Amino acid sequence: MLGMGVSVSGGGAVLLVAVALAAVAATWLWAALARLVWRPYAVARAFARQGVRGPPYRLYFGSSRESNAMRAATSGLTLDRSSHDFIPRVMPQHRAWTSLYGKVFLLWNGTSPALCVGSYDMVKRILSDKAGLYGKPDPPPSILALMGMGLVFTEGDDWSRHRRVVNPAFAMDKLKLMTGAMAACAGEVIRSWESRAAATTTGEVTVEVGHQFTELTADVISHTAFGSSYKQGKEVFLAQRELQFIAFTSLNTNRFVPGAQYAPTKSNLRRWRLERKVRDTLVSIIDERMAAAKEEGSGGYGRDLLGLMLEANAGEDGKRAMSRDEIIDECKTFFFAGHDTTSHLLTWAMFLLGTHPEWQQRLREEVLRECGGAETPITPDALTKLKLVTMVLYETLRLYGAVTLVARMTKKADAELCGVKVPKGTLLLIPIAMLHRDEEMWGPDAGEFNPLRFRDGVGRAAAQPSALLAFSVGPRSCIGQDFAMLEAKATMALILRRFAFEVAPEYVHAPADFLTLQPMQGLPIVLKLLDP
Repeated sequence: MLGMGVSVSGGGAVLLVAVALAAVAATWLWAALARLVWRPYAVARAFARQGVRGPPYRLYFGSSRESNAMRAATSGLTLDRSSHDFIPRVMPQHRAWTSLYGKVFLLWNGTSPALCVGSYDMVKRILSDKAGLYGKPDPPPSILALMGMGLVFTEGDDWSRHRRVVNPAFAMDKLKLMTGAMAACAGEVIRSWESRAAATTTGEVTVEVGHQFTELTADVISHTAFGSSYKQGKEVFLAQRELQFIAFTSLNTNRFVPGAQYAPTKSNLRRWRLERKVRDTLVSIIDERMAAAKEEGSGGYGRDLLGLMLEANAGEDGKRAMSRDEIIDECKTFFFAGHDTTSHLLTWAMFLLGTHPEWQQRLREEVLRECGGAETPITPDALTKLKLVTMVLYETLRLYGAVTLVARMTKKADAELCGVKVPKGTLLLIPIAMLHRDEEMWGPDAGEFNPLRFRDGVGRAAAQPSALLAFSVGPRSCIGQDFAMLEAKATMALILRRFAFEVAPEYVHAPADFLTLQPMQGLPIVLKLLDP
């Protein structure tokens, strides 16, 4: 009897466990069905009632398979050099779905709704938001390893605190003092081109300028950000270049594999090693600067970007606004953003001027008039007078801006966006490249290279004053835009004084998006040395 009682008791325990497991499984199954089926269906219905439609939701994968198929089908496309419409090659799904559903449509990032916002009115509302309704999506680990949790990704009070510390370093009066370093770095590259061209019988040399500009802008940010520690800064650059490749690969291969970015794969192990190397290098630079500042008569933290940031961080009362880890993240952010986007701006400007010789000559005449001949030092005051150069750089940013799409998210609560009710957790995709080709905003020549549209400044180039989105707009506009424009103008002025150039015959016009927009196979340019 005792044994039977034990047996019955044991059977009851097993039954209880089975019931508990069944309850857990049922709860999990219900939650999975709600996430995978019911919520997407309900969200799609709610948007449809408001007149917003899009490609149908596919279980778990959302719109990704259709999107990937369209990108694969157009990946081999090349463009005529006179065409600036890379949308069918880089963003074919957006072109296709816009033609079917309009400028504002719903797509699916896996099981999460994503609203493509091709309306300037909506974009203005999103980017000018000060209430925190439209926050930045949480970056994946591979992007954090590359850029850190700096100004680009911080939110709310943290963002305000970071901005107060970083802002003084990018004030125009401080940036003008860095013009000499910018010109010196560019001068070294140009002298190497001069030597190569002079060694030929024709005075011509073909240079792949994309790689050269990447190296140049890394040198500039290394000198202007880290001063005497610029060699260590170059180590950061090399590590970040590899981290950028890892991030791009990861975002395109592991999107729907849960936990893939945390698994000890070969790629992740390499990412973690590079991340430690970047951190260790930056810690060393910062600690040396902090120690030097304590020495009597040292002159403070230095007058480069890092020094200005450390000085602002110290404050008058000695209480630091940001921790060392936060300073490190800001260094990652402005180091990557400071060289990558500027190098592509210079590359695409060379492409446009190399295919529009009449504009190249107009800019050369302006540079020689305002900056003097090749032996005259470049000054910040002279650069401010380069109106045509500025117009061409803005038009380059419009047609070939480094970032083709940016994202926001309704993170805190449901929102109403220009009459459309948007549920919490919806991704908001702003297709910058398509908006920059919107004929309603930019006119019937929106797809053409026409720098004269900026003759009266950025604010009057289009139907709305904030139509150029290359540096974003509103309170979260890029803090480094003056730095980028100053460096680009200095570099272009030095090149135009010494060379006439054209795009080499072997160039293949195939813009590609590797986190930033760049020529698929580089940009070979034929440089012809001008008479001194």
